[in-house]
Amino acid sequence: QVHLVESGGGSVQAGGSLRLSCEVSGSIYSSYCMGWFRQVPGKEREGVAAIFIGGGSTYYADSVKGRFTISRDNDKNTLYLQMDSLKLEDTAMYYCAGDGLYSLSNNSCSMSAESFTYWGQGTQVTVSS
Repeated sequence: QVHLVESGGGSVQAGGSLRLSCEVSGSIYSSYCMGWFRQVPGKEREGVAAIFIGGGSTYYADSVKGRFTISRDNDKNTLYLQMDSLKLEDTAMYYCAGDGLYSLSNNSCSMSAESFTYWGQGTQVTVSS
């Protein structure tokens, strides 16, 4: 069984930065992906960033490219999301997800919530002007 616990959310002004952490307990297989998703009330959960555990390749939604960075520390069993140049529209509940599918046809991690098995409880990020 895998447990994911997010931390690091909070309130920040537009243009500021936050770093989210996701502590992982249990086995995450190297053939799968981990990712960060976000959701606002009334909308579907959106894939923000993903990382292929086996090779370290990273993938980003167009809306966050150049501003967000996903990384992992294997020694600490922790996944991170560094968020810079935050915008009002980045306000959401952010979720860590594990055991996501890697698409061989696209050579990339799936950014679909349905492709991930394990989820954390979420951490709120609020960006204000």
